[in-house]
Amino acid sequence: MLDKFKDECGVFAIYGQPDAAQCTYYGLYALQHRGQESAGIAVANHGDITCKKSMGEVSSIFTPSVLAQLSGSSAIGHTRYSTAGDTVLLNAQPFNVICNKGPIAVAHNGNITNAAALREMLEDEGSIFQATSDTEVILHLVARSREKTLAGALREALLALEGAFSLVMLAGDRVLVARDPHGFRPLAMGQMELENGTTAHVFASETCAFDLIGATYVNDVEPGEMVIVGPEGVTREHYTPVRDTAHCVFEHVYFSRPDSTVFGRPVAQSREMMGRLLARHTPAPADVVVPVPDSGVFAALGFAAEANIPFRHGLIRNHYVGRTFIEPSQAIRDLSVKLKLNPVRHLLEGKSVVLIDDSIVRGTTSRKIVRMVREAGAREVHMRISCPPTISPCFYGVDTPNKGDLIAANSSVEETRKFIGADSLAYLPIGALRESVDDQNLNYCYACYTGNYPTQLVNIEELMASKPKRGK
Repeated sequence: MLDKFKDECGVFAIYGQPDAAQCTYYGLYALQHRGQESAGIAVANHGDITCKKSMGEVSSIFTPSVLAQLSGSSAIGHTRYSTAGDTVLLNAQPFNVICNKGPIAVAHNGNITNAAALREMLEDEGSIFQATSDTEVILHLVARSREKTLAGALREALLALEGAFSLVMLAGDRVLVARDPHGFRPLAMGQMELENGTTAHVFASETCAFDLIGATYVNDVEPGEMVIVGPEGVTREHYTPVRDTAHCVFEHVYFSRPDSTVFGRPVAQSREMMGRLLARHTPAPADVVVPVPDSGVFAALGFAAEANIPFRHGLIRNHYVGRTFIEPSQAIRDLSVKLKLNPVRHLLEGKSVVLIDDSIVRGTTSRKIVRMVREAGAREVHMRISCPPTISPCFYGVDTPNKGDLIAANSSVEETRKFIGADSLAYLPIGALRESVDDQNLNYCYACYTGNYPTQLVNIEELMASKPKRGK
């Protein structure tokens, strides 16, 4: 299956900062929301690479004693959650090896849709794999390349890949980063002015990682671009022609932090506009607007302002519980709803409430939240969703379930309303979502809402999967 190796993650890279490991730690800390299963940092020092990685969250892995072992002025980091396959240390990133190109480490965010075919080809030619992550496929392609330079080997490897990837690579004396030609996953570029007058160059999945270390956002690594930072300076090149741009709109709907700039646009601005347009297209008679925290907050602010209805924090989130969307098992997801949210009863009792959430995936979480608000005394509960119905799985690195588990793919809006127990339910129309992210040139991917995928390999596999199976 195409999603066998799929990961949604956060990546970070830095070059020219004497305390590279500490900066990478802070960068990963800011990107922790992108995955809590494992994290790793690789640091280059005098031509050697040291890599530390483990299961768990960034702060628990990288204690002061661990960071003290990671000296050097360039580093890459990764924080991961798996969307399929094993949640084991072998799949933690970065991956690092010593090959004919010297010591290298690599990490990436996204999903290589032809990873299974590439792996089979490499195994037929004698390659031995230790993990089930598509990142290891990239490493093998680079190591086996006959190109004399690491940049040439990476370029050759990138041209063999299909799907979504924002990649960071560390060598003994340089950092290399690249982005797929569709630009599915974000990768921002920034810089830090150091006290000695030099400039450090940084890269991250989101700009919130720059804020924590005092770096300045410069621009994005462009789709189809490879950037190399080394002793000779910064080199930028397009390793392949740009294809139709397909930024993941779900980064703005849900995944990215609202204080980040993603794809060159502030996430908070997009979410507030989603809420405003939601109020215009799907008004609801209510006494209060209540967000489902945290990703529903800015949309709820926009809805409340547009509808002139008071905004209230009627649900309080326990921030020491991970996101329910990215927990790997349904059992943990069910328990997390009660651990994660608690109603503020005096704000809800006797009120007609508009609940604003970013999405409905399976419907089970929304059902529990609606029940929780009713049990807190709400007179009516009107559910408003700041994106269209999710009807198709993502093959580009976001953990949406199979189509059979998506409630909107198998039920009407009215059937979904009855299932979650709301008095009314409405979604943001797709045209309004495009307006919310200012997508005048159709540069975003909306496949999870339309079923129209921007790459041919996924379209073919979806077509084959939809055909009825013949009996023997």
